Amino acid sequence: LHARGYKRNVSLSRLIDHHAIARRFLDLSAREQQPDVILCSLPTLELSLAATDYGRRRGVPVILDIRDLWPDALADLLPPGTRGFARFLLFPMYSQARKACTRAAALVGTAPGFIEWGLRHARRSPLPMDRCFPLGFTEKPVGQKELASAKNYWRQLGLKRDDYIVCFVGTIGRQFDLETVIDAASLLKEGGHGIKFVLCGTGDRLKHFQKLASGCDNIVFPGWVNMAEIRSLLEMSSIGLAPYKNTSNFMENLPNKPIEYLSAGLPLVSCLNGYLKKMLKENECGETYPEGNAPVLADRLVRIEQNPELAQKMSVNAYRLFREKFVMENIYGD
Repeated sequence: LHARGYKRNVSLSRLIDHHAIARRFLDLSAREQQPDVILCSLPTLELSLAATDYGRRRGVPVILDIRDLWPDALADLLPPGTRGFARFLLFPMYSQARKACTRAAALVGTAPGFIEWGLRHARRSPLPMDRCFPLGFTEKPVGQKELASAKNYWRQLGLKRDDYIVCFVGTIGRQFDLETVIDAASLLKEGGHGIKFVLCGTGDRLKHFQKLASGCDNIVFPGWVNMAEIRSLLEMSSIGLAPYKNTSNFMENLPNKPIEYLSAGLPLVSCLNGYLKKMLKENECGETYPEGNAPVLADRLVRIEQNPELAQKMSVNAYRLFREKFVMENIYGD
């Protein structure tokens, strides 16, 4: 389904695009052979509403795959004091979410909180077909040639095998509290600790964070990295960082980057409350620090660095958890 597209995530063009896609679906679906079942991702709300409307009229069951908590995620972009008013303004979108969830025959999502969110909007109890399928990460090995090239890439950036590396892989944008990470790196440098931070990715705030980190030679910004470079970095690292900001969209979910860290047996250090915090505590595979608190983050990292037995225990637990719940091939097979 094609529409006009949009260049900015928060824009009028995006809303117009969403409406156009929904209209396009309704036009084209009327000419297609009736399906046995429809799987539709939410968002977008408009397409979810169109798909469930089609399903209701034709007697076709629709499964809604809840990927993001719209419109809650939009309200979370605003300052805390204005979110109540924002939810009032977003009432039409909340109405769309309720209608789509109510009409759906089943709800699936990447975390239990996402299913619960959908059930609240549908105003019903869970059914056997309401299922959680978490994000996963593949166990397939990277080719030796690509891996050798990746290791050489990190050597050229000055990283050595015996460095104590804390890694981050993600979009360098507003969803992550990287200011606190940079402040913690500065504190550790002043304290004489040899921990190095490798913050991978690109995004609209990359230059801002690079400027903020000027003078901190224990921070490396390699930019965008490919799969082999990610795998190689995870093998070299001792801790994986997940500094997600505490929005409902992340607190109810388990984002994909922590799963990548688990696949390499890395202890996780995160400021995210909710589902991830509970998982780290129950499985003893990481630490949580208060969002915005650089001294506590620095303390958590040093605690793991200086306690090899704790680090080893977390590492074993992290890989066990990955093998039990997050192997991509098993999840998608289910």
